[in-house]
This record gives sequence, C-alpha cells and structure tokens, in this order.
Amino acid sequence: MSLYSVVVPVYNSEPTLQELYDRVSAVFDNTIHQDFELILVDDGSKDGSYEKMEQLKEKDDRVKIVQMAKNFGQHPALLCGFSFAKGDFIITMDDDLQHPPEEIPKLVAVMNERDDVDVIIAKYKGRKHNIIRRLGTKVSVYATSKMLKKDPNLEITSFRLIRRFIVDAILGMDVHLPQIGNLLVQTSNRIINVEVSHDARKYGKSGYSFSRLAHDLVYDILSNSAFPLIVVRDIGIVSFLVSMILAIYYMVKYFCFGSPVQGWTTLVVLVTMYSGITLLAVGVIGQYLMNILEEARKMPNYTIRKKDI
Repeated sequence: MSLYSVVVPVYNSEPTLQELYDRVSAVFDNTIHQDFELILVDDGSKDGSYEKMEQLKEKDDRVKIVQMAKNFGQHPALLCGFSFAKGDFIITMDDDLQHPPEEIPKLVAVMNERDDVDVIIAKYKGRKHNIIRRLGTKVSVYATSKMLKKDPNLEITSFRLIRRFIVDAILGMDVHLPQIGNLLVQTSNRIINVEVSHDARKYGKSGYSFSRLAHDLVYDILSNSAFPLIVVRDIGIVSFLVSMILAIYYMVKYFCFGSPVQGWTTLVVLVTMYSGITLLAVGVIGQYLMNILEEARKMPNYTIRKKDI
C-alpha cells in the first residue's frame, strides 16, 4: 500500500481548513483506500490558521503541521513541506478549496496506469480565477515555454501529483526563491496534464494581484533566461548599423555634394537613444548581478518556527 503526502501551503485560511481536512480524508478513506498524511505549512498567517491546524493535529495524527517564522511565499512553503513528506507520492494543492479534493482520484488513477509519467499537473476545466489571474497565467505559460523549452501546451498549475524521486531531486537543488513548476520541468520531461474541475473561491480573495503576477513573471525571466540580454544585444547591433548608415550618408552628402551637415536635433536624438540603450543594458546586467549576489549569500528559503510532525 502506497503512502500519499498531501502538502498544502496555508496563508490566512482558517475558515477552509476544517473542510479541507474533512474532504481530503474522506477521499483517501472512502475512494482511494490508501494511506495518507496531510502536511499543512503555515506561511506566516495573520489569522487563527495555526491554531486550527493544531486542533486538526490533536484529532488525527495523520495531520502534520509546520509553522514558518514569516511569510516566505507559496513555493518556499511547498519546499518546506517536501522536506517532511514521507510518501511514495506527493500531492500539492491550495488551501482555498479551489482544488477539489474529490478530483485527486483522477490524478492517482492516471499515475497508476502510466509508469512512464513522473508528474501529473491538473489542467483546470472551467477556470474560476479572475481575468487578471487568467491573463497572467497565459503570459506565464508562454514565457516559461520559451525559457525552459517545454511543451507550450503543458499547463503549469499548483495542483499536482509527483513521484517521490522527483521531489528528492528538487530537495537536492540549492535555488534562491524556487519556482516549483519550473523545477519540475527542469527535472523531468515526463509530465502530463489531466483535466479536473476548478471551484470558485469560497472565502477571501486571491493574494495574486497584478503586481505580484508581474513580479513573478519578471523574476522567472531573469532567473531562467538570458532573453533580456539578447534583446539588448540585438538593439545595440541594430543601433550601431543605423548609426553607420547615417555616418556614411552624411559623409557622402558632404564630400560628393558639398552639402553641410546640419541639425542639432539629430545629434540630440542619437545621444539620447544611445544613453537610453546604455542605461537599459546597465539595468538588466544589474538585475542579473543581484540574482548572482542572492545566490552567493545562500539565504534560506524558509525558516521553521515550530513543528509537530
């Protein structure tokens, strides 16, 4: 009999935790008939989430709880949960009940049928996210497919079923600000989507604002691709060629036709253009240097305040 570790990052989700536990345990006890552990990682919640987690732990020792010292983010919280997972398979899902636990058997059934698959990622049917989140997801899917050379039709979501050895490989990586989806793609190409239902959010609102999505996208690009440097390089090449053509044009005009070169406007435009390109290049290089600095500092991705495992 296999053991399944269900890892859930928790942030201000006190109202949903009881229902999440009830539905997950019902699925494993009554449908899948496999052992499971529910690992709840409190990512610096400001409500009574951890107290509720303690209550669930008291009633069922299959519940494992971890409290991080502050809000590190969803991906470090997952990485923290992975380090305590003992299962043969690891399931990741959100704490807001938009990932119906009743859809877990679909993922499990496909994994049992497909020995050639390492990771199953849920593909939402009738996605209930707001328009900003949906647009951000489409842009992110396109960008990551280019950066990581993955199948552009493969959707990356946070509802996943992962084989144990993949999680072990991820835990062996030393990455600042990890993105679990990207790490999965970099670890294996045996990843498929399985379509599942997606429920509307019952309580509160998503923490993924437009600015958060934009920040994550920029970080993904700068951390996984040299695309910005390539763009700057190409702009520089084109600008140099344009400047050479202009120089030849003015030289021919002056020496062959005796026309004086006039116009401070052209000079100002050229100087401004080159100054802008230089500053842009410096800014992009500076961001890369900052990422290198963060990697060199080896700051922890999470800090555990207390645990009851």
